[in-house]
Amino acid sequence: MIGQPQVYAALERMQIPFEYYEHPEAPTIEIAAQFYRGEGTTLCKNLFFRNHKGNRHYLVIMDSRFAMDIHDMEHRLHQGKLSFASPERMMRYLGVRPGSVSLFGLVNDTDHEVTLFVDRHLLDATKVSFHPNDNRASLVISREDMLKFAREIGNPYEIVDIYDTDC
Repeated sequence: MIGQPQVYAALERMQIPFEYYEHPEAPTIEIAAQFYRGEGTTLCKNLFFRNHKGNRHYLVIMDSRFAMDIHDMEHRLHQGKLSFASPERMMRYLGVRPGSVSLFGLVNDTDHEVTLFVDRHLLDATKVSFHPNDNRASLVISREDMLKFAREIGNPYEIVDIYDTDC
């Protein structure tokens, strides 16, 4: 299977079942949507940020159907000025390259330095989809298992309102 072995090992250890799909490389949410298999699954947007000082890092996951305004997100997350993290920071903290960021990148953050923010609207999803740290495949897991993964991986996490549904 395509993806980092440590992702599959963590899912097995946590007893999280998944559906597996291979597809052409999908480095953006727009490209991923072309290969998206709806089937009651919410395609997630995964964004990796750093704070202004560069000493804190944040992974934000949200429903891909909604737009994200970085200034609005700064106010909602209460973490100060945010900017997208560099490819070097992605590799250092999540073990992935741009276009492959996902919830599962937290398996590579053994020091638990990245804070995870999960949009509250994902709690309404039945299933969610993420790359297995390689954008040539997607894994579908239940919403409950997404939260289980977030709890068990050990990083600090918070459920927040990332956007208004009237966006």
